[in-house]
Amino acid sequence: MTSVPLPPAPGTAGHLSLALANSIVTLPGGLRIDELNSPEDATAWLVSHGLAPEGTGLLSYCQLQLAGLRGDLRETFRSRTEGTAPAPAALDGLNQALTAVPSAAPLHYSPEGGLVRGHIHPLSRVVAHAMAQIAEDAAELLTGPDAGRLASCAAAPCDRFMVRTHARRQWCSERCGARQRANRSYARRLDRARAE
Repeated sequence: MTSVPLPPAPGTAGHLSLALANSIVTLPGGLRIDELNSPEDATAWLVSHGLAPEGTGLLSYCQLQLAGLRGDLRETFRSRTEGTAPAPAALDGLNQALTAVPSAAPLHYSPEGGLVRGHIHPLSRVVAHAMAQIAEDAAELLTGPDAGRLASCAAAPCDRFMVRTHARRQWCSERCGARQRANRSYARRLDRARAE
């Protein structure tokens, strides 16, 4: 995984869907960071977010499913922040992830632990269950109390999403804010120099 330390965007700690949407980002100079770049990277992302057990090994097919959900999330979040209708295919993708597996955790019994509740499924279903959790989080984010605070970073070329912590927040990180302030300052100096 190509990694440049980026501070998390506001809201990613509380929303798995936002974390997945922001698992790809464009940095200044056109550098693109993709945390799902390979099956190993996608596995590491799921494990680090508590969506898959250690020792899981995804196949390319699973990586592509997760990346597809990310694309659907990004399109739906983009449409929400711009106040436009989302692409029907993106909504279909989110709805498929929501309904692909049962949402209620069934009861299981073991002599050692007694009755427990949880999904016990083959490894092949790990990604489907993870995607269902992410899609459920997205549905809650898009229709819940944070929906009006969902925004995209105003610092070009950054393309991350965030939940605004206050109404005037425009950037996903201090790094993006500092870059934008520096760009504006440079433009003002350039304008003054041209005016002289």
